[in-house]
Amino acid sequence: MYFAWSDRFEVVWISDPDSVHSANLVKSASAAVTVYASNQVWGRPDRGIQLFGRAGVSAGRAAQEARRLYGRRFRDYDVEGDSLPVYRFQPRSLKLFDERSLAPGTLVTARVTPEGLAWSKTEVWA
Repeated sequence: MYFAWSDRFEVVWISDPDSVHSANLVKSASAAVTVYASNQVWGRPDRGIQLFGRAGVSAGRAAQEARRLYGRRFRDYDVEGDSLPVYRFQPRSLKLFDERSLAPGTLVTARVTPEGLAWSKTEVWA
């Protein structure tokens, strides 16, 4: 799935409302997103981010903003001509895993607030 993101850690995507993930969001808005480079090699320093929050179809002004955000990342996307719904994930918290910048097995958890990120805790698993 192709997605774009905002500086507030929101994730937006375009999808068919009949897809499984879209149907699941109708039943429950609770959602999680994991982003990482799939070419990482086991045993070497890894990094990725997990986001936890809510997702659903955007409407009105929020949908226009999400489409513009998507169009900035994907220049060939027709912001005005697409009839598929645009979905938006709004995180409440995130976990960051970056063994190059932090230490092996270190997870940093933060809350997403209107002012930015607020540290919650650090866990070390190594």
